[in-house]
Amino acid sequence: MTKQKISTISAIMLTLSIVVSYISSSLPRTFINETKSASLLNIIYITAVVLFIILIFCKLIKRFPGLDLLDISNFLGGNILKNIVGSLFIFYFIVSSSFMLRNFCEGLSVVYYPLTNYVFVILMFIIALGLSNRLGFISTLNTASIVFPLVLISAILLFFGNLDNFSFGRIYPLLGEGFYNTFILGLRNIGAFGGICYLYFLPPMLKEPEKIKKIATIAVICTGAFMALCVSTLLFMFSFFITTDEIMPLFSAARYIEFGSFFQRFESVFLLIWIISFCCYLSISCKFATHIFTKMFNLSDMKPLLSIFTILIFGIALLPKNYAISNLFETDIYRYLRILIGYILGITILILANLKKKKVGEKN
Repeated sequence: MTKQKISTISAIMLTLSIVVSYISSSLPRTFINETKSASLLNIIYITAVVLFIILIFCKLIKRFPGLDLLDISNFLGGNILKNIVGSLFIFYFIVSSSFMLRNFCEGLSVVYYPLTNYVFVILMFIIALGLSNRLGFISTLNTASIVFPLVLISAILLFFGNLDNFSFGRIYPLLGEGFYNTFILGLRNIGAFGGICYLYFLPPMLKEPEKIKKIATIAVICTGAFMALCVSTLLFMFSFFITTDEIMPLFSAARYIEFGSFFQRFESVFLLIWIISFCCYLSISCKFATHIFTKMFNLSDMKPLLSIFTILIFGIALLPKNYAISNLFETDIYRYLRILIGYILGITILILANLKKKKVGEKN
């Protein structure tokens, strides 16, 4: 993807930038809709589960230093398996980013541009994505490294700025609708940790690939903390979010913030930060998909492909007939797709590759 290696901090920011776009759109609402007052408990639970999975991932990939999932798939099953795995991840990166783009833009149309067709809003993001692709991958990472701290600050301001509007009693009952909903059905919320899918392809890009465990662990903990901060803001503020499909609920919470008579209407600043962060997410997804395709077919130049994948994202974003269909994908299908490809497929490949390497080592 780039000859210039990525620092540890940039890699952490990269993985965090993936989940920010999902959180700013509809993730907090999904948590509250499904686990009710147990949302924060569920976030702690799934963060612990994902940390356990990450430890397994780091232990398995340790035997393949400096290699990514494509290299490991090639070792396990040759070019056929390599191309199958690569194609599935390309499908995941492009389709998920397309549907999230559609959802985000429809949300923007509703809250800020009610008289503007969502297609034109999507087109603005596509133009931004095209410009970002021309600047290069390192430029995108540098932007993400600057923007994520701003997103985190906005979430902290969102929480503390609304303390007067909180009703902390909404955390009860602690188990929400019961143990089964919180810990069994709630396990599917591990799909909220989107950065894990990108970790499989990071080792060859890192300046210090041996620090992949540190990168993954910090990213998961920060993601869990960030989700807890955003979900708690909505949970303590709006009981009605449990039963409604409010578009961009965090934006609604931002409207209540006032710091004196001069500093008011902060939601526009928050939205600008979230838009820039979402552009970073689109660029990262597009570049990872292009990188995988280039590596699958041993192509020397990925720049022409960036334009093709950008147009593909635009086309897929226009496919859903309405917001309900794109929202169904984001809240239901998307996380299962992430679990199947990001967790089950990736970990299975690593386990089988480790078994093969151990078997080959014993023969030698």
